[in-house]
Amino acid sequence: MEMTVALEDNSYPIYIEKGILAQSDKYIKKVYQGNKIMIISDDQVYSYYGELLTNVLNKEFIVEHVIVPHGEQSKRFDILPSLYKALLDFKLTRTDLIVALGGGVIGDLAGFVAATYLRGVKLVQIPTSLLAQVDSSVGGKVAVDLPEGKNLVGAFYHPKMVLIDPETLRTLPKRFVNDGMGEVIKYGCIKDKGLFDKINSYQGFDELYQDIDEIIYRCVDIKRDVVERDQFDFGDRLLLNFGHTLGHAIEQYYQYQKYSHGEAVAIGMVQLTKIAEEKGLSPMATSDIIKDICTKYDLPTYSDVKTSDLIGAISLDKKNINRKLSLVLLKEIGSSYVYQSDLSLIKIKDRV
Repeated sequence: MEMTVALEDNSYPIYIEKGILAQSDKYIKKVYQGNKIMIISDDQVYSYYGELLTNVLNKEFIVEHVIVPHGEQSKRFDILPSLYKALLDFKLTRTDLIVALGGGVIGDLAGFVAATYLRGVKLVQIPTSLLAQVDSSVGGKVAVDLPEGKNLVGAFYHPKMVLIDPETLRTLPKRFVNDGMGEVIKYGCIKDKGLFDKINSYQGFDELYQDIDEIIYRCVDIKRDVVERDQFDFGDRLLLNFGHTLGHAIEQYYQYQKYSHGEAVAIGMVQLTKIAEEKGLSPMATSDIIKDICTKYDLPTYSDVKTSDLIGAISLDKKNINRKLSLVLLKEIGSSYVYQSDLSLIKIKDRV
């Protein structure tokens, strides 16, 4: 399966195919005719796929790698100097290439490095987690975290290509399959009731995996459409943040230790929809429908954190525009809208 994100000079192809990792050299040659490639990965993903990717790319290029510990803790601002030094030691130039091999953390981190090193070098995303394949590898958002919040230092920097190999999901721990399902469910909620009903019809992920290429393609196609219409996140693209305002704040509150991104988003989707129901902004029982599908895919729907403890992080949220908080709410499953509010809406709930 193939599609193109059409952004004029920043356009790029996306390929979705089981086994594509073993043919990555052929695809990368379509967008890159240079000499050197630096693979940025984490210790877990590289142990599974690093040697395969290196051997494939070594046919055509000089290849080196740099590895960081897995997990959100590696997406720190203060890790950047060590990565820049590795690139300098490899003598990577502006005409060379960085490949991000990993999940959402690596995609964001390597993407930010590519955007900022020598004012920008070419980037190819090879996402290996479900969350990265359906969401974070597409759209050009790259960033690192600060102690005050998630993704607060970043850029819009599009890759030259995205290669998605669903076979990499076979080595994902079950928790991180569920994590990715948080984003898949989000796409059904905001844009596609047919997708929502389809993923709700499966007994679980093992059954869903039989149609995984189709599921990934549909999620990516929704994101492609939104990104093409709103590249810089001021209009329709805000809809992609359903569940994220509360979710990011919950992640930060627990210092990225208790909940993964998709788990926190699941809590955010259910709890914000409950708040919207109480205010008459979403139909009653919508949150129950979301809660049931999240539970089916072993995602949490409630945390024990006090809303008052989240206010600081929410007030720094990047979706705050013109002193208003842009909250994504549902008209119904499959249809969403942006509601401009302030923190008082969140404060009506004691806990999330």
